[in-house]
Amino acid sequence: MRLNDEEQEILAGKFGPVPKLALEHQIKVGDFFGAKDFVAVRQAHIMADSESLGEAGVRWLERLAAERAGRKRVRIPTITDPRGTDFSKAAFLGQSSAMLGLEERAIAAFLKLGVMMTDTCINYQTVQPATLNEHVAFGDTGVVIYSNAVCGARSNYEGGPSALAAGLTARTPRYGYHLPEQRRATLSVRVEFTPRSLNEWGALGGVIGRLAGNYWAVPMIEGIEATPGSDALKHLGAAMASYGSTALYHMVGVTPEARRRSDVASGMLPEHRVARTALEAFEQSYRKDTKVDVVVFSAPQLSIFELRTLAELCDGQRFSVPLLAVTSPQVKPDADRLGYTRTIEAAGGTVLSGMCFYQSYAREIAQAKGWKVLATNSAKLVNILGGYGYVPMLASMEACVEAAQKGRLA
Repeated sequence: MRLNDEEQEILAGKFGPVPKLALEHQIKVGDFFGAKDFVAVRQAHIMADSESLGEAGVRWLERLAAERAGRKRVRIPTITDPRGTDFSKAAFLGQSSAMLGLEERAIAAFLKLGVMMTDTCINYQTVQPATLNEHVAFGDTGVVIYSNAVCGARSNYEGGPSALAAGLTARTPRYGYHLPEQRRATLSVRVEFTPRSLNEWGALGGVIGRLAGNYWAVPMIEGIEATPGSDALKHLGAAMASYGSTALYHMVGVTPEARRRSDVASGMLPEHRVARTALEAFEQSYRKDTKVDVVVFSAPQLSIFELRTLAELCDGQRFSVPLLAVTSPQVKPDADRLGYTRTIEAAGGTVLSGMCFYQSYAREIAQAKGWKVLATNSAKLVNILGGYGYVPMLASMEACVEAAQKGRLA
């Protein structure tokens, strides 16, 4: 890779051993993907929950933090994805002291490195959305696809070490979705209906993700009659990324790079049509006639508008099984102030902050609480939780709230 003067100085150790280590890592990544040089980035977002890090990962972070003591820390705003717990609800979740101790150590190391503990996967709705053509280094798949598609920013999926390295060096290898040619559409998807609810938007994302099938595929979506809101696009993209590793899509007339079809596509593309029957089949594959042990709204974290809707559905209800609603530390205080948290918890629900259900020792939580069958309106969540031993079921928010009340999904 070609290095400019500053990058050569970083590699020579002028800025200390940790930036040098970070750049060495980035050069290896760049060489692997055929990057010719680096591109400056203005934000980084680290996905590094303690369950994934483990003891070895946390010790590595602690060594980096110790090396950086007394030196300049991250060079650009660097934020975090959801953490492994909501400490105020850890006992309810059945999380052990060993889990919490590992989490506390990881947080302490990040803070020493100057990382902002935002603990959110919806930074584009809460902290500071990336802007059109802004180069960033983001990790969470839902964050990346929303930032690329809806905001028009430029990011690849950055692994935890790579995102932290970007924070320390203020650059990332220039390959993939940092390049204009990589952002062109590679397949056309004509949708013959407009989804009505967030679970349907997520199911559509799952269907399109399976059609796309790989990280380098860029779907161009046509046929949607109404302009989707932020939460709809959030669920669409999160599921598309989960089922297809998709990092970018274009929706003609909606997303900023695709005002017209010709902006992102030229010539013939492989064409697919998606009818409502495909959506129904997708949702039916996650439905069983059985009792429900727990209802979870998570992945992505809930916006204030989702919490408002949930509170309206919970008002006056009494749940027979637990209901969990997971949001960000930026949204939770507003939900408290506006009374949404009180209404949800008066019905028997629990509002959690700063975590993500599947990144919080979900298997161990299931064992501790005796949970097996889980209902949710998140298509992303049902795709993941089967690997943690759950039987996940997908339904609308309304149906999930009714399931919390009756103990069975209608």
